[in-house]
Amino acid sequence: MRDEGSVSDMTARRTGIKETRAKDCTPAERTGNRMLTLHYAPDNASLVIRLVLDAMGVPFRTRLVDRARRAQDDAEYRALNPVGRIPVLETPDGPIFETGAILLWLADRHGDMAPVPDSPQRGRFLSWLFCLSNTLHADMRLLFYPEHYAPPGAMSEHHRITAARLDAHLRLFEAAWQQGLSATATAAPPSVLDFYVACCLRWCALYPRGGTGWFCLARLPALRRLAETLDTHPATLRAIAAEGLGPTPFSAPQLACPPEGSAT
Repeated sequence: MRDEGSVSDMTARRTGIKETRAKDCTPAERTGNRMLTLHYAPDNASLVIRLVLDAMGVPFRTRLVDRARRAQDDAEYRALNPVGRIPVLETPDGPIFETGAILLWLADRHGDMAPVPDSPQRGRFLSWLFCLSNTLHADMRLLFYPEHYAPPGAMSEHHRITAARLDAHLRLFEAAWQQGLSATATAAPPSVLDFYVACCLRWCALYPRGGTGWFCLARLPALRRLAETLDTHPATLRAIAAEGLGPTPFSAPQLACPPEGSAT
């Protein structure tokens, strides 16, 4: 049986062209030597992308979306993201929006922090990535912005029902991490799933202000260990400085005090 290396060597001898894999390239080469631009607001979903870009060693610059003046509704920003949400990542392939889509593009482009497309773990990884984006994160929006989803007289019931849904979601993620999902998502943790989950844990502990009594990280021991581990990751330390996240942003979060912009 021929391995991938022998096939590549034969191709090189036959064509005179040496195959270049993603892992053989620098991060800059894998993005066409073009600097990526992350449109961000402090402690928003863009935080997940910042962390992953940094952990991958991908060069990027940031452009603040000023939430205090609703800059996400400006025509210029809507041209990049017609939904008007944060983040957007400008890439050689054009602007990409939606957190899950950006993470998948980065993982595939750089061959890092997620199973490659032909990995037997790919299906499981994709399932949990989309569950994070479409289920957990989507329901968090229902809790954080109830005025968009429930009439004034139903806010209390809306909060109760949504918090119960989120608690059930987190228990599913706890079980998955206990079963080693993080270890199978990538050969060298952390994975994009790890950073995404850690940010969700942070936001559940902080928002909505005065309405976080339902959440208890101590009841999720595997996810608590993940949060404590990522608190001290080098990418996290740089994000702490850039966005004013406090010393333990995942395991014992405090409201952001960013050097620029507004988290809400």
